[in-house]
Amino acid sequence: MRIMIEASGSLVSGYLIKAIQEAGHTAVASDIDVANHGTVLADDFIKMPRVSAPDLWQQTEELLGAHRVDIVIPSLDETLVGWAERREHFSALGIHIILSDAETVAIFQDKWRTYEFFRRAGIPTPATSLTQNHWVVKPRLGRGGKGIYMGDAPQDMTDMISQEFIQGTEYTCDCFFDRNNEPVYIVPRRRDSVVDGKSLKGITVRHERIDAHIRRIGSQIALRGPVNFQCIETAEGELFFIECNPRIAGGMALGFAASENWIALIASNLVRGEDVTPKPVCYDLRMVRYYAECFIPAS
Repeated sequence: MRIMIEASGSLVSGYLIKAIQEAGHTAVASDIDVANHGTVLADDFIKMPRVSAPDLWQQTEELLGAHRVDIVIPSLDETLVGWAERREHFSALGIHIILSDAETVAIFQDKWRTYEFFRRAGIPTPATSLTQNHWVVKPRLGRGGKGIYMGDAPQDMTDMISQEFIQGTEYTCDCFFDRNNEPVYIVPRRRDSVVDGKSLKGITVRHERIDAHIRRIGSQIALRGPVNFQCIETAEGELFFIECNPRIAGGMALGFAASENWIALIASNLVRGEDVTPKPVCYDLRMVRYYAECFIPAS
């Protein structure tokens, strides 16, 4: 099958292109800029319209058809809800969008709604407010640490939240939920080095409390495909869930390596409807990353 990924110019997209190819499928990279490594590493490339384009989804549909795309794995936060809202429409065209439903995506893209959901679900999470009651101020719809302020100086709280500061060990948990919204893999990893919101070093760990909380979350909201959670454990052993990203993520390379190629799972379970037999997760597996170069003619 021909599988498209978004934002192939990202510094961490190479692992996903490789995973598609290793699973025996055709990797179709896409980006708004053709000068990126996706044009070299992938088997095909789509120059996408900007998110602000008034006919964004009409252009997108035409491009997917022209490039014979079978599966789309969305990863760009700005388009997640749009993809989710059109999942059934694209399915009728024979194009599978690997994403949770629109309401689930909308909840977890909004940090205030995420906080409200975690509280209702009984999941430990930092105290959060729509006014500046706490030391950490961040955008409701922000990502990757952008726009975060820490301090006491008054801030414009329009479309912002304030949140209790939690200090401790940061974990990301890579998860794969099957076509029945059941968790196949829950792979916690300690974040040992993060630059611009991207995990450069990490190690998989066995953490039964993280596992239990995620199973509780999954029992109360429909999740599908790759999803990751961010949480912090304090020195006293208290666990706080910070956010959920209902999409594939750059650091999931470690989750793949510790279990199996999730692209193969996407094709077999989410698309063809085949059952899944999970493999044992490899804990204490460390990931380190490095830069690599691609050379593209300028003309």
